Amino acid sequence: MRRIINPRNVQIDPEILKGFKDLLKIYSPSCVVADAQERYGVMHSYLRPLSRETRFVGPALTVRLEPGNQVDCLDALAVAEAGDVIVVDAAGETETSVWGGLMAGLCKMKGVVGAVVDGAIRDTDEIRDLGFYIFSKAIVPRSTHSPFSGRLEPIEINVPIQCGGVLVRPGDLILGDEIGVVVIPLEKAAETLEKARAQAEKEERTRERIRQGKTVEELLAEFGRL
Repeated sequence: MRRIINPRNVQIDPEILKGFKDLLKIYSPSCVVADAQERYGVMHSYLRPLSRETRFVGPALTVRLEPGNQVDCLDALAVAEAGDVIVVDAAGETETSVWGGLMAGLCKMKGVVGAVVDGAIRDTDEIRDLGFYIFSKAIVPRSTHSPFSGRLEPIEINVPIQCGGVLVRPGDLILGDEIGVVVIPLEKAAETLEKARAQAEKEERTRERIRQGKTVEELLAEFGRL
């Protein structure tokens, strides 16, 4: 059976990653980054966070599973590093869970900051109690066949995937909050960070003008948009 586990071959500048982590402190960071990218990289709205408190950003560790023959994602733990976000292309399947509480606990121990599953998860009570941040398309009790068959393939790790309608490559930055998930291509991370910072500053100045009682017309004249 097909089993590909590629090593990590890209790294992000620590200062750029720190800059995106700082953005997590502002209002609606996913919206700000989406605006900075002119709406590029926004995952489909069917991917919803398990917890309202969800906020994370980190490089993508990608997983691709086979439609109709999905297995557990345990192989991802062999290459996962602290700070990673595991992004799973489970072909949008909603009736077989590919992620549960034990996987979340193992990720928590490795320092994985979050996960995005274009498919189904389960054990949501346990995942919530662990404080692990995860997005999914569906929640269902039915597991994969791995616990019964013992198979952990077919699976591909650290390959380009589609998740939530967006291309995700290993090492691309993934930012998630209670609103949604945005993908930042690694080669555009520095440019996007600069634009996102400017956008966040403009929004804060706009909020201040609103508190001062400025009208819509005055705000548009000063900022050009709302």
